[in-house]
Amino acid sequence: MIGVDVGSGDQLALAVLTQYRMATTEQMHRVIAPSVRIEQTRRRLARLRAEELVDRITLPQAGRTRAWFPTPYGVQLASVWPEMGGHRPSRTVSDPTAVRLKAGHALTVTETALAFLEDARRHGEQCQPLDRLTEVYHPTGSGEAVIPDALLYYKRGPADDDNGALLRAFVEVDRATMGPERLAAKLSAYERLHRYVPTIPGRRRPSIGQKPELEDWRRHYPLFPRLLFVLDGTGPAGVENRVTALCAAARQLAPSRFLQDVPIIAASLADLLHHDPSAPVWRPVREPDQRVRWTVSGHRQT
Repeated sequence: MIGVDVGSGDQLALAVLTQYRMATTEQMHRVIAPSVRIEQTRRRLARLRAEELVDRITLPQAGRTRAWFPTPYGVQLASVWPEMGGHRPSRTVSDPTAVRLKAGHALTVTETALAFLEDARRHGEQCQPLDRLTEVYHPTGSGEAVIPDALLYYKRGPADDDNGALLRAFVEVDRATMGPERLAAKLSAYERLHRYVPTIPGRRRPSIGQKPELEDWRRHYPLFPRLLFVLDGTGPAGVENRVTALCAAARQLAPSRFLQDVPIIAASLADLLHHDPSAPVWRPVREPDQRVRWTVSGHRQT
């Protein structure tokens, strides 16, 4: 890293791109340096590319928009930084052809994260550029797993207030590339994660009077993260079909502690960008006629 200043915005830029996996120049600018000219972000990315820490592709039919992604060397370097919080990012897709095939979904996930980040900035709440992890792997048994598109950390209240409520959310971004039924099936997968207790070889089942083994997710979170479905790639009718499918899946799971304990809500990306994620644009899957704010739909304490 001869030309990269790890004490400057270069380090943040590489860390962000490692966490987000892919972003356009404009998206990177909005994340790391929205108060300065975008030319500074372009020069920073060019410097990282010269050091072979990031690379780029040019998207077809998008005004020759450039999409940036970290190289395996960049991921290896950034993964040991304290800013990454010990989180090891998922394997980087570094082949330009593979990157191009994944660009649509990856950039939509980044845009979704930006909506929350910029909303927090406007309201003086705490959601930093790295308060988001991509593709967190959670086993659910029998070789299956839940892999959210993102895990979001968001702290309500002023950024300098240590007493604000810390919210966690699994984020699923749907671009209408799969049928509504396949989207709804994800609800069942999260329900399995909510009740999944890993089997430890050689350990007997607890007898009467003994405490049962804890669900696997409790090793990571004091409460199961709320579940946010962000819908894109379709018009109002398509969004309505997807919400209807999610509601039908929820009815099939009832009665379920998962539905009682975890806020599960859906909104279109268009509404998030037009009204802000903190606006009452979210529809609970159990009561789809309502409109709620994602930050106040609380957990049931257990």
